[in-house]
Amino acid sequence: MRKRDFVVLWSVLVTFIFFFSISANAVHEETTKAAPKEEVPYDRPVEEIKKYLAPMNKFRIFQVQKVSSCSECHDKDWEVNPQRRELGEPHDETPGKFINHDSENRWCLDCHSAGNRDKLRLINGKLVDFKEYYRICEQCHRRTYREWKMGIHGKRTGYWNGDKEYLHCTQCHNPHNPTFKPLEPMPAPRKPKEIRITTTDNAN
Repeated sequence: MRKRDFVVLWSVLVTFIFFFSISANAVHEETTKAAPKEEVPYDRPVEEIKKYLAPMNKFRIFQVQKVSSCSECHDKDWEVNPQRRELGEPHDETPGKFINHDSENRWCLDCHSAGNRDKLRLINGKLVDFKEYYRICEQCHRRTYREWKMGIHGKRTGYWNGDKEYLHCTQCHNPHNPTFKPLEPMPAPRKPKEIRITTTDNAN
């Protein structure tokens, strides 16, 4: 084959590949535009998982003081002091001081109802039961709350398509001091070579 024929053949081949790639891209773009976008259910309703929620853990104040509700100590006829302040006994110990939870700007009555101590309150003033306290958490931690409902945040036990149990916020976080305590690292695993040397030394 002459050099001129080879150059012509090569030019035709390159031109064919070029136009073929342009046509393929055009078809792909047309198909992509025509395909409907699938909605991602990133914010499933909490009602779907309510039946799987783990039982409420016992509040420490109820365990220590042997009471069944806040109103056993907080008489509804008491005059409420709404002044933000550091609380003394017994709330300095049970359930503990309110720290590491935007404590410079928040305090008890931002979440607890002043008129009914057996209820929690939302920002809009609506009261909710203690067993639905995650609605209080949702107000400030919306992204984490959404991830918890989807199964990304928090702990699950059980089966994907069978019995399961969702742990909820206070089973991992103390609501009055939610930051996890520092963990002391465990020593590094020993290498088999080191174990053999130790065993030999002990034998001698």
